[in-house]
Amino acid sequence: MKASLHPAAVSAAKPRLLVAGATGVLGNEVLRRLVGSGRYAHTEVLATEAMATSLSGVGIALAGAPAPIEAWAVRPLPAHTGLIMFEPPRLYYGRERTLWTPTPAQMPELARWLQRCGVQTLVVVVPHASGRLPDALKRGLADLDEHAVAAMGFERVLLVRSARKEQAASGKNLFERTAAWMLSVLKFMIPAAEQPVRPAKLAEFIDTALAMLPVGTHVAAPELLWQANQSTAAGWGGQRDGAIGGNTMRQVVLAWLAATHNPEQNSPTDAVPARPD
Repeated sequence: MKASLHPAAVSAAKPRLLVAGATGVLGNEVLRRLVGSGRYAHTEVLATEAMATSLSGVGIALAGAPAPIEAWAVRPLPAHTGLIMFEPPRLYYGRERTLWTPTPAQMPELARWLQRCGVQTLVVVVPHASGRLPDALKRGLADLDEHAVAAMGFERVLLVRSARKEQAASGKNLFERTAAWMLSVLKFMIPAAEQPVRPAKLAEFIDTALAMLPVGTHVAAPELLWQANQSTAAGWGGQRDGAIGGNTMRQVVLAWLAATHNPEQNSPTDAVPARPD
């Protein structure tokens, strides 16, 4: 009989996760999904002050703010995976106001600090306005900051281009609310594939992608996230017109990775096994 490993040894063999911006509905869903996956020995969330957490295996890492990120101290225990999200905290949640949330302009500096903390796999959820992202930028690097992050030497980088919901006009003046109401008709002209994805499905996509992501830089386009949003929990769903929306999340991610590595030989449907009769 093989000797069973001690639980402490099994935990030590798992990677550690460091999260910046675990706020809002999306941050809460992603954190719960990744922690619940059981793939990480411990998860730390950046916050501005010490606080207790209700999730098992989740701790608080004090951010060095308001000092510049480049002056922050390195974490004592190295992290393997880093996650950056930019969704602002919900003001009526005191816990979220305590968490530290970066701004998009801080992404390169934060990525360098995460790399000094030992991060080898970096995931950045990059929000954009629905229907306003040019086609040329959907599947590639959009600006100099993203190019800088991709060139830092991480083993794996995943940029998730997630459409964000429009902000409510309640805090604006009468003219701004009227303009927002008149322009709201334009949302019906935005293709379904570019609409915001349900936070639970986006969290499931990130969790599934992290489990099988190969070495390199990968960009999840809005259309891919829409396919992920249509995925089923398990087994085969109803397919229409050859779309892969009825497949499981794992099949969606596998098809995307196959098409990415073999763009001339594989289409998103080529990597999906034939549906049984």
